[in-house]
Amino acid sequence: MLAHLPPLLRGVITATLLGLNTLVAFTTMIPPALVKLLVPATGVRNACTRMLNAIANRWVANNNAWIHAVNRSRWDVQGVAGLHRRGWYLVSSNHQSWVDILVLQRVLHGHVPMLKFFLKAELIWVPVIGLAWWALDFPFMKRGRGHGARSSDLKTTREACEKFKRIPTAVMNFVEGTRFTRAKHHAQKSPYRHLLKPKIGGLGIALATMGEQFESMLDVTIVYPHGTPTFWELLSGRLDAVLVRVQQRDIPADLLGGDPVGDKAYRQRLTAWIEGLWVEKDEQIGRLLGGGADGG
Repeated sequence: MLAHLPPLLRGVITATLLGLNTLVAFTTMIPPALVKLLVPATGVRNACTRMLNAIANRWVANNNAWIHAVNRSRWDVQGVAGLHRRGWYLVSSNHQSWVDILVLQRVLHGHVPMLKFFLKAELIWVPVIGLAWWALDFPFMKRGRGHGARSSDLKTTREACEKFKRIPTAVMNFVEGTRFTRAKHHAQKSPYRHLLKPKIGGLGIALATMGEQFESMLDVTIVYPHGTPTFWELLSGRLDAVLVRVQQRDIPADLLGGDPVGDKAYRQRLTAWIEGLWVEKDEQIGRLLGGGADGG
């Protein structure tokens, strides 16, 4: 029914639904989040984490419902068969828009555990959602420069990932570190046509902390064949097509563990692996944009 309404009205309705969904989820999270904060017992905190994850998964499911209701877009998704919600995954994706987050949540919902994103430290101050991210153990990265800042990020992320070992988790990282734009692409002098240069920091820290626990890396490619949508276009039902390819990749044994801060050789091995994947991803995006067949 929503798909037949004018775009402005659709956007107002879905923005309201998103706001109410977020408010209800946040309010419901407060009691288990406070218990988790105040009670140090591991069993109690694990139970609270499961409850918080269940609330967050309901939030995702509700968002998926309004996205489906308002958008008559074509979703071409390949590669999610064989995934399971009781596994541990390292998830990596290209990044073009805030819409990517809802796309990833919709595509992977029910196939893998709740996605946990690496976030910029400043985002903890976002009203309502920042506290929810903290309660859900999302790693907050300062992304500072220098050995001291990288060591701090390693400590912060190690603490978060240690918690992830107890409960099945999908750790999500946008390797580019920021959303792709032509201006950023030009400023970087990126060697890729459709991607920014990869940054290995978040992946290196996740692999150093719990690499052996990951079953595989989920290499996700998101393509919007008619141009990168804005968040308002998603809300107003003007997202016309989404192509998603998910590839399970074995993580090389020499990248499990290691020191991404102090071991230069380790960083070089990780960089070489990611850059190789980036070359493939760049070619895949080109094929998908060109309308070529790609089984992913």
